[in-house]
Amino acid sequence: MFRNIYIAVGFIALSAVAVGQEAVFQTRSLTPETALAAARAAMESCRNKGYQVAVAVVDRAGLTQVLLRDRYAGPHTIDVATNKAWTAASTRMSTAALAVETQAGKSMSGLRSHARVMAAGGGVVIEGGGSTMGGLGVSGGPGGDADEACAQAGIKAIADSLEF
Repeated sequence: MFRNIYIAVGFIALSAVAVGQEAVFQTRSLTPETALAAARAAMESCRNKGYQVAVAVVDRAGLTQVLLRDRYAGPHTIDVATNKAWTAASTRMSTAALAVETQAGKSMSGLRSHARVMAAGGGVVIEGGGSTMGGLGVSGGPGGDADEACAQAGIKAIADSLEF
């Protein structure tokens, strides 16, 4: 008899939790214009340093919003920039930080075997007002540090419009 009472109390408690949860949620997304402004600023930063790059901006789901490739950027830079942006949005950390955390012997090293994960500098998370809105990736500079600096310039260009 007590067992049935405990089961009944358990069901009542679970149903109260289920009723209190919302059935839908809202997210914040970049407008195409804002994504384009970030990509342009990142590319311009690289151009000013003499680098020919590709820049990709993805939304929080990893879907490409903007892709720009400078005239002499290598053909590989398109996929690499997109995957850096996807990785940053997916993991919610910069790809430079991910490169450190996924080294052999580290707990996250298995992520490197995923086909889209780019554990090399140049991918940054786009955040504002406490929300993750996507990722920005740059490829084609002389190393991940150079790509990262250009990506940060893209974020800086839109930072004021993201804080709400």
